[in-house]
Amino acid sequence: MKPKLPLLVAVFTLMLASLACQTLQPGVSLQEKAIPSPQNIPITLSTVVPAVSLPVSLPSLAQEQDALISLYERVTPGIVSLQVTTENGSGLGTGFVFDSQGHIITNEHVVDGQTRIEVDFASGYKAYGELVGIDKDSDIAVVKVNAPAEELTPLPLGDSSLLQVGQKVVAIGNPFGLNGTMTTGIISALGRTLPSNRASSGGGYFSAADLIQTDAAINPGNSGGPLFNLNGEVIGINRAIYTESSSASGEAVNSGIGFAIAINIARRVVPEIIANGYYDYPFMGISSIDDLTLDEIETLGLPQFTGAYVVSVSPGSPAAKAGLRAGDKDVGLERGIPAGGDLIIALDGMEVKTFDDLLRYLVNNKGPGDTIVLTVLREGESLDVSLILDKRP
Repeated sequence: MKPKLPLLVAVFTLMLASLACQTLQPGVSLQEKAIPSPQNIPITLSTVVPAVSLPVSLPSLAQEQDALISLYERVTPGIVSLQVTTENGSGLGTGFVFDSQGHIITNEHVVDGQTRIEVDFASGYKAYGELVGIDKDSDIAVVKVNAPAEELTPLPLGDSSLLQVGQKVVAIGNPFGLNGTMTTGIISALGRTLPSNRASSGGGYFSAADLIQTDAAINPGNSGGPLFNLNGEVIGINRAIYTESSSASGEAVNSGIGFAIAINIARRVVPEIIANGYYDYPFMGISSIDDLTLDEIETLGLPQFTGAYVVSVSPGSPAAKAGLRAGDKDVGLERGIPAGGDLIIALDGMEVKTFDDLLRYLVNNKGPGDTIVLTVLREGESLDVSLILDKRP
């Protein structure tokens, strides 16, 4: 006898309804409920009903939520709000505890021109801070505060050399004075370069290297605050945002592109600031360009698309003493880039695709007095040039 199809469909409908009415686990919303895999559904489908392909598993939103809550509770005791008074008014910023001696890390631009610094802890405790030293090149400052031991919760530092694009990150700070604000995002890019806060003697500004680009929301007041990985380790110091919009009061507003100083820079800079009040960066004495168009590459006669093209060499600099060549022939390019310069393609055997690569290597691995070996392409030939680094003037 043939089975009655309406009866089969009715039974199947009732079984699906019973599954839909199962009680959710406490703390798990309907959207967070994992879809059961096919092998866990205790029904047998007739060939009359099409099979439905279901995923074996889905990430648990509840677990991620719990991890973020736990992270926030662990690290907020080590994050402070800075109220900075200057001759021109007052400003806000964020900082975090570096050690049990009361050293606080923040941005140099947060305390620039300060006449008084108030440090407010998450517990409600407040104290005045003393500026220990600054580094305009990296935009790092160290403030010392005298506070009870129970108020000082040093935050663990990660290793920014291990970061990867796409990795999830968390920023906590005081945007627009809203203390203890947490935002999340990902690492959008690594090894970015921005102008530093220190002007060079030849005009313009030195470069700040090895910046982390993130889409975690960073706004005015976040400056100087920590950027965390999901282990609760500080992997960056929030510094700046790129924006084309502003608030009603004229303050820059987040547009999804923020920058943080890689924490390995702070690992080198902060102990020197505490010991000496400053930090000396390695100096080569060149200006370079690497965002060349195909037309510019062809006009300059460069043999490859990647590398750092030398457009100028400072007189008397380490680069000048080593014989590096800058471009000196006008070839009519719209941006005025001269031909004849060296193309740096490697540094100590490490490939250099961009000037950012070169700077990132220098600031993380070298100091004044160190010797480096540059591999350059000059007039169609490859040669190695040894150079002794100086300190930035």
